[in-house]
Amino acid sequence: MSRSVRTRLEGSGQALSEAYDTALLDLDGVVYAGGNAIAHAVESLAAAREGGMRLAYVTNNALRTPDTVADHLTELGIPTGADDVITSAQAVARLISEQVPRGARVLVVGGEGLRVALRERGLVPVESADDDPAAVVQGFGGADLPWGRFAEASYAVARGVPWFASNTDLTIPSGRGIAPGNGAAVEVVRIATGAEPQVAGKPLPPMHRETILRTGAERPLVVGDRLDTDIEGAFNGDVDSLLVLTGVTDAPRLLAAPPQHRPTFVDADLRGLLTGQPEVAGDDGGFRCGGWTARAGAERLELSGDGEALDGLRALCAAAWTAAGEGGCELDAGKALARLGW
Repeated sequence: MSRSVRTRLEGSGQALSEAYDTALLDLDGVVYAGGNAIAHAVESLAAAREGGMRLAYVTNNALRTPDTVADHLTELGIPTGADDVITSAQAVARLISEQVPRGARVLVVGGEGLRVALRERGLVPVESADDDPAAVVQGFGGADLPWGRFAEASYAVARGVPWFASNTDLTIPSGRGIAPGNGAAVEVVRIATGAEPQVAGKPLPPMHRETILRTGAERPLVVGDRLDTDIEGAFNGDVDSLLVLTGVTDAPRLLAAPPQHRPTFVDADLRGLLTGQPEVAGDDGGFRCGGWTARAGAERLELSGDGEALDGLRALCAAAWTAAGEGGCELDAGKALARLGW
């Protein structure tokens, strides 16, 4: 993917599962939601895998180990090995290992996934600021993480111990709704110390580097539902991306996306891996996809024609992004999106 300003979604004459050798798949909102498989995910991933595409699951959630994630996916009907799972815990453990000696102690504020990743790098997890840690690391620890863990991290960071975070996602989806994520926990320590952590997870380069090192992907396609982690991570890694509309991103957010949040492709769900992608073409001052034509008016986006709703959205993206340039589109899209059912 070019890092120049994207003004329209791209087309593909091949199925994406044939055009790319590896799918780097986010989990929450893409493969499952609330622990249950999203519609069409299981069969779509099976078909992509049978066609020769490697599937790798890339998550910012540092709580669960790769074995646990793989077991969960396998239970859902998606056969997965631990080597197919890449976590932000692994990315931050590598980042720490490059800055402290092997065998160094690391104060952990988080769950088992973080401890396993640190041990894999020859580092020793400890629990207290008084254990002489060479680094402090925070990762999502779940709802039962004691408040005192933040105090231990704050004591050490205030003494000048290097501070790392697996990721800074402020929220995390759960079966009951949206809960505070690791980013919220990082804010607690930041408020107490005034310090800034080194961050490894999506959308930052250490996570992309970890993923490529572990998968050996040569033509990767990032597949995600979040513009500010998955799609921005692909942008930062200079690789192509597929946004699926099964998670947190809706049509208005997509139309308003600044350049670093604009995907290469968009589809309703993971069935998009198994198909080509339609071209969005210029059409007399507007943009055409399928039976739809979209234009940017003085105050609103205008849509005419008929056909598949996704084609209309693709045309609207081109009109919105062209009008916005390097910013985010502020034109009213309500009437156009209502025609498409959004």
